[in-house]
Amino acid sequence: MAYGEVLDADSDLKRRVAQEAAALLYFGAEKEYKQAKVKAAKTLGVHFLPSNFEVAVELDRLAEALEGPVRKERLISMRIEALKIMKILRDYCPLLIGSVWRGTIRRESDIDIAVYHDVPDEILRILRENGVKVTKTEWITTTKKGKPEESYHIYAETSSKQRVEIVVRRTEEAKRKRKCEIFGDELKGLNIQELERLLKENPSQKFIPA
Repeated sequence: MAYGEVLDADSDLKRRVAQEAAALLYFGAEKEYKQAKVKAAKTLGVHFLPSNFEVAVELDRLAEALEGPVRKERLISMRIEALKIMKILRDYCPLLIGSVWRGTIRRESDIDIAVYHDVPDEILRILRENGVKVTKTEWITTTKKGKPEESYHIYAETSSKQRVEIVVRRTEEAKRKRKCEIFGDELKGLNIQELERLLKENPSQKFIPA
C-alpha cells in the first residue's frame, strides 16, 4: 500500500471513530467526549483517537440528519428565550454560550448563559422576581491550569419549558478569555446586542471555527 493510501485509510478510520463517539454522545451512552472517544476506538479496534473538534463536527452532522428542519426552528426559539433571560440580567454582562450560541443544539440541549456578579443570591432574587422558575442551584468547583475555579449554577425553566443553566462567575472574570475545550477556539459567546442583531439578520447562524 502506498504512503498516501495509508494516510487515507488512517483518516477514514479516525472519522469512523469520531462518528461512533458522536453517536455515543448523541444517544446518551456517554456524557464526556474523552470517554466516548476511548469507547469508540475500542469498539472499532483502533489505537488512535480523533480530536474533540472532529467528534463535535460529526455530532453536529448527526443531529442535523436525525432532527431535520425542526432543529433549526428550535434553535431560533431557544435563542429568543435566551434573549429574554439576558435582558432580565442586563446589568450583569450576560453572555449566551454553549450549543445555543454555537448553533449546534441537539434534542437534550439547554440554554447556557454566563453572568458576572459577586453576590449570586442577587441574581437568584432577580430571576425569581421576574417570574423565572428556578429548579435547582449549586456551587461547582473545577480545576483550570492547576487552580480551583468556583462558580454558582442556577438551573431554571422558561415559560415554554426550555431548560436554562445560568453560570454566575465573579465580576473580575468578566474580561478573562476562555478557550473552548471542544472546538479549540476562544469562547466568545454573544452579548445582548449581538444576539438581537443575529436574530434579525441570520437567526440560525452557526459559530464553528473553520
